[in-house]
Amino acid sequence: MANPLFDLTGRSAMVTGAGSGIGAAVAEALAAAGAAVLVTDVNADAASAVAERICAHGGKADSVVLDVRDRAQADAAAARAAGLTEGVLHILVNNAGVTAPAMFPDLTDHTFRELLDVHVLGAFHCTQAALEFLPTDGTGRIINVTSSAGITGTLGQVNYSAAKAGIIGFTKSLARELARKNILVNALAPLAATPMTETIRTNEKFAATMMARIPLRRWAEPDEIAGAFVFLASDAASYITGQVLPVDGGMVM
Repeated sequence: MANPLFDLTGRSAMVTGAGSGIGAAVAEALAAAGAAVLVTDVNADAASAVAERICAHGGKADSVVLDVRDRAQADAAAARAAGLTEGVLHILVNNAGVTAPAMFPDLTDHTFRELLDVHVLGAFHCTQAALEFLPTDGTGRIINVTSSAGITGTLGQVNYSAAKAGIIGFTKSLARELARKNILVNALAPLAATPMTETIRTNEKFAATMMARIPLRRWAEPDEIAGAFVFLASDAASYITGQVLPVDGGMVM
C-alpha cells in the first residue's frame, strides 16, 4: 500500500523547463504521485509530449509554452495551473535553466545576463505569479532548482554559478517571508545526465574532473532525482523549509 504521506492526489503542480531532463522526470513523478501537472517549456512540442506521456499513463496533465523571462507568460501559466484544481496551485517547481560555459575573460554581457534572467528573474516571475494561488493550509510548496555550482563554484561557469547562488539566497529569504503564510520553500541541487549537462559530460577533461569529485562515480539519471522533488512536495516534508538539498552522489558533502 502506498504511503499516504507521499500522496499528492487532489493537488496541482506547475513545473518550468519540463520539456526534457530533470523537469520532465519531475513532472512525471509528481503526476504518478497523484498531482495534476502543468508542463511548461519554451519548446511547445517538448512540453506537449511530456503532458501526453503523463496522460497516457493515467495521470492528469496540461502543457503550455513558457519563457520564464516573460512576466505575462508566467502569470498566464500560473492561472492555467491553478485551473487544474479549482483555482489553487499547490506546488511550483522553478526548474527552467540554461548554461553558457566560458572562462571568465571570455564571458560577455549577454551570456552573463542571460543566465541571471532565466534562472533568477525567471524564478522571481513564476513565484510572484504563483503566489496568489498558493494555499496557506500547509500544502503550498515552492521548490527551486539550484546546483553544486552555486555552493562551491565551478570552473568555466562563473555566470551559471552566480545565477545558482542567487537561487539559494532567493530560496532562503523567501522561506523566511512565506513561513508566516505556511508556505514552504526549499531548493534542490541535483546532478544528472541531461541535455543541459551533455557539454560537460562529453568533454573528456571536464568529465574526468567532475567524476573525480563524485563519490558515487557516476551521473544520476533524471528519474533518480525526481523522488526528492516528490518528497519536498509532499506531507512528508511538512516541517522543512529554507533548505538546500544536494542530490549529487555526495559531491558537495
